[in-house]
Amino acid sequence: MLEYLRNAAEKPVAKILIGILAFSFVGWGVAEWIFGGAIGDNSLVRVGSEKITLTQYNQARAQEMAKLTREQQRAVYTDAAKGAEFSNQIMARLTTETMAENRADDLGFVVTDRRVAREIREFPEFQVNGQFSSFLFDNILANSGYSEADFAHFLRAQVLRSMVLGGLNVAVPVADFAVDAAYNARYGQREIEFTTVKYSDFNIGAPTDDNLREFYASNPQMVEETRKVSYVLIPAQMDKPDAYDVALERAQRVEDEIIGGETLSAAAAHNGAKYVSLGEFARDTRPVDSVLTDAMVAKIFDMDEGMESELIETQKGFVIARVDKVTPRHKAEFDSVKGRLAADWKKAEQRKQAYLRANELLSSVKAGDALAGGKKATVSRTSGAPLRVLVAAFGSNVGDNGIIEDDDAFYVMQVRNEIAPKADAVKKAALRKEMESMSMRTLADDYNSFLIREYPVKVNKKVYDKVFAQ
Repeated sequence: MLEYLRNAAEKPVAKILIGILAFSFVGWGVAEWIFGGAIGDNSLVRVGSEKITLTQYNQARAQEMAKLTREQQRAVYTDAAKGAEFSNQIMARLTTETMAENRADDLGFVVTDRRVAREIREFPEFQVNGQFSSFLFDNILANSGYSEADFAHFLRAQVLRSMVLGGLNVAVPVADFAVDAAYNARYGQREIEFTTVKYSDFNIGAPTDDNLREFYASNPQMVEETRKVSYVLIPAQMDKPDAYDVALERAQRVEDEIIGGETLSAAAAHNGAKYVSLGEFARDTRPVDSVLTDAMVAKIFDMDEGMESELIETQKGFVIARVDKVTPRHKAEFDSVKGRLAADWKKAEQRKQAYLRANELLSSVKAGDALAGGKKATVSRTSGAPLRVLVAAFGSNVGDNGIIEDDDAFYVMQVRNEIAPKADAVKKAALRKEMESMSMRTLADDYNSFLIREYPVKVNKKVYDKVFAQ
């Protein structure tokens, strides 16, 4: 999360304003109707002693939307996954910024009014012929929806965050010996000799029923838990206050009837709602249904058989789901999988024979004999032999012998020699820069972890769920 702030801290504060001034914030209060005056705390989350309010989120969302192309904006509105990702990124940024502001306050950092005034005067957007124009300043702020106090607060917060996070932009020196070690490890080579023992080299006859039953006893196939589910949907345009209120009243009537003993289908019919029976499905093989989001499926698979859910708000409307039947995870009957077992049994038998042969070759090598069918190769970490052989070659010492298993073969390998790389100043310089960057990221991650511990985040679930309803 700190990556965004680190990048922003390197740029003039004026650049941050570009997206803000380009967008009208008339629609910031769209979701306020949800809460009315009934909820005293409309914060989405609390970060330490500070809170991120719905208004702050709406402002930040409008600013980020202004930076998107028309196609990207359309995707945010029409694609649920992209919309959720967009919202999560905004909340992550706001949370990190609030942590940094908390830290600035604890450290006693102060941004004077004089500093804020100087920053404002230096904005080119507020200048005419290189001179600050109060007329232009007032008009731009008025058109963007900012008051002078709001804008001053925005600038002060930006400067405070840069004070806290500015040190993370300083390169972390990397010792020469560390660069040399990393260079040798990355670009060094090894001389190896290996031979391949393929499973397919061994002919295995057809299995008997007894062979298959014995194999199945050691390798059972499980049928995942399935659930038969039905639900009632009271459709509504959830972003329209009047439609929301009407649908909520209908949903509560449906809920009351179900609590009173009515079936879901009958309660739906009485109130003009939609009843859907989905049949049985597993968690990972759910049917195509717009109501079955990841969050909804997780909720359904946490319920007991015969239970109805509470009233659930979704983007489509209000939902009451019922788990009609639960079929637990169980072992499949032998006869139902017998046809699929023959190929698995054959591969298992071939693997046994291949492993015996690989051990014979390894024993021979350890006794001082040449590796039968051996192939010599000079390999790097990325080329020259199958991937698992490369991993084993650089994970072993010179002189080691061993067996490496792959998906359909065993390899018997000897590590004969290692070759140091030739010095290359350009590659070393690039590697040093990469290691410095990694050190900076590690430092940033550590500092971010410190901020999270120091200023814990608490979600106001009631408000948060209303805003980010699945």
